[in-house]
Amino acid sequence: MAALAPATDFGRRFSLEATRPDPNEIAALAAILPPGTEVYFSAVPTVGPAEIVRGAAALRKAGLEPVIHIAARRLPSEQHLKDLIASLRGEADVRRLLVIGGDVEAAGPFQDALAVLQKGRLREAGIEAIGIGAYPEGHPRIPPGRLEAALDAKIAVAVAQGLSVHIVSQFSFSPERILAWLQRLRAGGITLPVKVGMAGPTSVPALFRYAKRCGVGASLRGLVSGAATGLIGNVGPDRIVETLAAGTGVGDIAPHYFSFGGVVETARYACELARATHGPARAMAHPP
Repeated sequence: MAALAPATDFGRRFSLEATRPDPNEIAALAAILPPGTEVYFSAVPTVGPAEIVRGAAALRKAGLEPVIHIAARRLPSEQHLKDLIASLRGEADVRRLLVIGGDVEAAGPFQDALAVLQKGRLREAGIEAIGIGAYPEGHPRIPPGRLEAALDAKIAVAVAQGLSVHIVSQFSFSPERILAWLQRLRAGGITLPVKVGMAGPTSVPALFRYAKRCGVGASLRGLVSGAATGLIGNVGPDRIVETLAAGTGVGDIAPHYFSFGGVVETARYACELARATHGPARAMAHPP
């Protein structure tokens, strides 16, 4: 495996997640973010296909790059997936997806993200790039060995189909854990681009709620105990960005912000942090 360069560009190239962004939020994002910035449309159970397509089309019209979450276990049928992708391609020129399992009982034929990659014929449907989920702190219900095997299998299937692949990690509050996980990933021969999940500026109570839900409470408890009473108001991932920007041997990485404190506030924060660390922000690019 070729030597991996330091992450000197980390911070400038970022993406962020949005949950049901309304027209005003999308207009604000267009005014704040560099053109072509990837905005991930989260897979929320209460969001139907029509709303997903409308949101993706609005993001595209605003000059941003919509990336749609596809939660495997929430798909009721193969035809539903086919119709959704056809609408996304036709009305919003969507070419990128984040394929995840979804922490629910399967509503249809797809038991996990791998099944979507195996049966979904994504490349034939016009999808060019996909993100695959990963977990720097592990998964609360999946053993580490299974996680690693599943990641390898998903990468192999996607690459065999001609899809461009990147990894999107669950958020963590520990730069040391993230850095160690990235180094293990690279040592195992995985050189794909990694979008490192981190929580945007959010209140401490909100962080605890999301951390508990997503199984990353350990690193948050460490953050809080380390900062003692200094955590008043909003907390951002400044220390993570600084640590990873100086890291070596981690290859192509970039921040991926979860907008728990609001997508517009997160966008402002990401651009400000990019300017503070590396100059003007720019859109995250992937090969077609």
